[in-house]
Amino acid sequence: MKGTLYVCGTPIGNLEDVTIRLLKTLRKVDLIACEDTRHTVKLLNRYKIKNKLVSYHEFSPPGKTRYLLEQLSQGLDVAMVSDAGMPTISDPGDDLVRQALQAGLKVEVIPGPSAFTAALAIAGLDSTAFIFEGFLPPKPAKRRMVLASLRDEPRTIILYEAPHRLVATLTDIGLAMGEDRPVIIARELTKIHQEVRRGLVAEVNNHYRQNPPRGEICILLPVPAVTDRNVDLEVVIRETQELINGGMEKKQAFKIKARQYKIPKSTIYARFTKAEEDES
Repeated sequence: MKGTLYVCGTPIGNLEDVTIRLLKTLRKVDLIACEDTRHTVKLLNRYKIKNKLVSYHEFSPPGKTRYLLEQLSQGLDVAMVSDAGMPTISDPGDDLVRQALQAGLKVEVIPGPSAFTAALAIAGLDSTAFIFEGFLPPKPAKRRMVLASLRDEPRTIILYEAPHRLVATLTDIGLAMGEDRPVIIARELTKIHQEVRRGLVAEVNNHYRQNPPRGEICILLPVPAVTDRNVDLEVVIRETQELINGGMEKKQAFKIKARQYKIPKSTIYARFTKAEEDES
């Protein structure tokens, strides 16, 4: 009988953000593959878990993946964790999962915290639809190219960034999208020094030039204001009403038109509600 690979989400900062299922899994598996054994052992010690650890990260040689696959094939259960959050989501692990599935091995997920969903939850932005880009390219030219392609993105944009590159990235966002573009920086989420800073790109960039940041960072960019787009809202509302008259639910109609015209769903909702009030 072959073993199971458990992809385990771990706390992004506060060690109390664990699930009962995660603790049970870390106790019962035969082996824990972790991004940094020194980091994972802190979590294990906190909950008095003793288990065999093996280092497995983005720079691990191919032989380490083969080793873990062999353990699974021999019937051993393996838990895979990253330093924080969910493995494979801007973290190591996707190659192991892919090869395990190709080999016909069982893969299960133990859900847990994720920095970008936590940031979105407290940002106060339109979460109807969003795009998660992870880490931008570290080289300036490629980073600017990606940002330019995202300038008119009709969904909330979420990025990860390292503290030593934050100012450079904010500078490039200003060049690609305008320094008056609103931005939210969520830093060190769930930790003692958690910070959620809101402002225009120029303002926020100036703050971090004077106060170099530390820790894990999420950058959130709201959908551009509808005034930046050549969209006739009266036409949008009329077409939305036609969909609703045809039997479609309001929520779905708003969503379809928001995507079609690349504007926030909240904008359509607000204008539609006002039109209804004017008629009543």
